[in-house]
Parts: sequence; structure tokens; C-alpha cells
Amino acid sequence: MDIRLICGVDEAGRGPLCGPVVAAAVILHPGRPIAGLADSKTLTEKKRDTLAALIRQHAVAWAIAEASVEEIDTLNILHATMLAMTRAVAGLATAPHEVLIDGNRVPGGLTVPARAIVQGDATEASISAASILAKTHRDALLHRLDDQYPGYGFRQHKGYPTPEHLRALIELGPTPAHRTSFGPVREAVAQGRLFG
Repeated sequence: MDIRLICGVDEAGRGPLCGPVVAAAVILHPGRPIAGLADSKTLTEKKRDTLAALIRQHAVAWAIAEASVEEIDTLNILHATMLAMTRAVAGLATAPHEVLIDGNRVPGGLTVPARAIVQGDATEASISAASILAKTHRDALLHRLDDQYPGYGFRQHKGYPTPEHLRALIELGPTPAHRTSFGPVREAVAQGRLFG
């Protein structure tokens, strides 16, 4: 009997003021479920890390892709997110029969049938798995940015516009990792505040 391979796709990092947007694509084995999968935002960091390792180990295939800060600023965040999702699906070592996208839009350029599922990260295991891989990958990127640009608190807020981040943006100016097309960063640039 042929196994139908379903790929889940989700992203992390649409709302932050800095760093790339990350998308992951995951094909889970229908006969080997992974217990505990859920929307990554509802899980603790430790649980996400544990599940991410299990997903990488047991999935039929998985891939992670990014759209850069430059692409976000050029295309806008929606189109950059769709680009990252398309790249993630294209990066799979095994082609799925169908792709399930978290949200209400299907990115262009996919070569297999696809459909969007609103809040799919809470209802479809493969999308939950993708949300976990995308989130853990992006968090690791922000930890590295925190080491590279101390004083911004990237490790804590992951680039989201918290009061601490906005204060650092005003005091220190934007880093090269900041998205200049986003309002608070654009305002800091307009005030002549540039990193370094």
C-alpha cells in the first residue's frame, strides 16, 4: 500500500523588527507519530528543543529556509514569507503528495497540490512540526545576533518590538540586522540613528 506523504509548512518571524523570516517544511511518517506536537508558541523552549530533535530524527523529510532582511525590505514581509515557504518545500529531499500551509494563503511556485489551513499549527501534526522547527531555528539565529550585537536583548525578545527593544533601538540605533521597512526601525533611521 502506498503511503500518502503530507508536508506541513509554517513560518517564524513575521512580526519582529530584525532578522530573517524562517519557514520550515516537514513530512511526518504516518505510521510513526511524534507525541506532544503542538503550535510552537504554546510550548516551552525546552519542550520545543526536545521535539525539534525528534522531528529531525524521525521525519520522512524536513527542510528549513529563510528570506533575508534585504528580501523582506525589498518585497515586504508577506511576499518574503511566501518566498521562504516555497524555498523550504523545494528543499525537501522527498517530494510530498500534498502541502498544508499554516494561514490563509498558498505561496506561488509550489510544484505539488497545496492548501492553506487557518490555525493549522494547532490542528495538523505536520504543520505543528514545521512551526517547531522554524521557531527553534530562528531563536538560535537570534541568540547569535545577541552575541554579535550586545545591548539589544535579542536573546530575550527574539526581535519583537518590546519596550526594551524599542528603547535599545532609540539609544543605540538599528543594526544591519534590522528591517528598515518596519515603522520603528524606519523612524530610528530617520532620526539619524545608525548602529555604531
